[in-house]
Amino acid sequence: MGNGLPAVAPFARMSRVHALMTVGETTMAIALADSLFLSISPDAARTKVILFLAVSIAPFAVVSPLVGPAIDRMRGGHRAVVMLVGALRAVVLVAMAWNLDSLRLFPLAFAALILGKTYAIAKSAIVPSIVKDESQLVASNSKLGQVAGITGFVMAIPAATLQLISSQATLMLGALAYVAAALNAYRLPKMVSVNGGNRQLEDEELHSPVVVNAANAMRVLRGIVGFMFFHLAFWLRGEDAGTAWFGFAVAMSGLATLAANFVGPYLRDKMRESTMLMASLIAIAIAGIAATWYDRVVGGIALAAVINASAAIGRLAFESTVQSGAPDANRGRAFARFETQNQMAWVLGGLIPVALSPSGAVGFAIVAIVGVIGAVNYVRTNNGATPNRSTRSRGERATNRAHPPR
Repeated sequence: MGNGLPAVAPFARMSRVHALMTVGETTMAIALADSLFLSISPDAARTKVILFLAVSIAPFAVVSPLVGPAIDRMRGGHRAVVMLVGALRAVVLVAMAWNLDSLRLFPLAFAALILGKTYAIAKSAIVPSIVKDESQLVASNSKLGQVAGITGFVMAIPAATLQLISSQATLMLGALAYVAAALNAYRLPKMVSVNGGNRQLEDEELHSPVVVNAANAMRVLRGIVGFMFFHLAFWLRGEDAGTAWFGFAVAMSGLATLAANFVGPYLRDKMRESTMLMASLIAIAIAGIAATWYDRVVGGIALAAVINASAAIGRLAFESTVQSGAPDANRGRAFARFETQNQMAWVLGGLIPVALSPSGAVGFAIVAIVGVIGAVNYVRTNNGATPNRSTRSRGERATNRAHPPR
């Protein structure tokens, strides 16, 4: 495997599960495109968009204090969580198929969001158990990102074709994919929390300079992503063919994210995770300055692509940093906490252009300034921050004890 990916069966199984989960998510998004839940457009009233941003935080309010710890304690480990989530997501989609024109769609959509975040947390917690060593973490996280990007792109066509028949048919396809994901998850290795209750050791690792600095950088990146998405959504309304430009920007951002997931492992071969995070912030700062000077729609779309690619690279580095830098932490609880913080950063970033509606150049300048400040602060705080090798060794021993035979 030239890119350093682990040539082991568990990773192939996890990739298959992730692909099937992505099929379900893609079909659900397409099926609900014309529903009440996803009918909020960039041209909607600002109060509706602000309400949407507030609602997007709600699932994390459940995931962080309740679901995260439950993932770590569940009998059968994180594998059981993925199986349960797949089964429940299938049930939710079947229920959606019968309630597309009902207000019951809202609580079902809320349940779908919670289950989606629960799966994302469990996936991040599982990855360290299916790689041979820490050097493969970025490559493994990257491969799963590639699987999701390619699967989502490929499945968009058959899902959209089914949508011409009925939204119910599209949702049933997604339900079948979730059932298949649950069945495939049964072959994943059993993995339970590596920490039997030593909260002090967990807190020490999660508050180490390396992890804290990586988390701060990731929040900056997520905030910029949220800012740029809604900045383009509102700013392009006043431009000719604004809706088409915005759709093009979303498409380019998606391709940039996919490309970043391919490039991530090769960057890791050349630099440390901390350098990847710093480079992501610097790239956004430079692109923001260039877009401000150019001040054109194309420049804004290019900036959005750079931002999403940089955020994807940063996420790979961040997840690897947490997975290797906090080996004794209850990963379900840890990633639930980080996901909540990242989502709040995305929402706060999005609120700024919604509330202030800056011009294109002013918005690009804000991105540049935040990128520069984020990069400078990361370099300043990251100097001298190195992983605690003795703690890591303890975590590796604990991890080895935490994998009972299947």
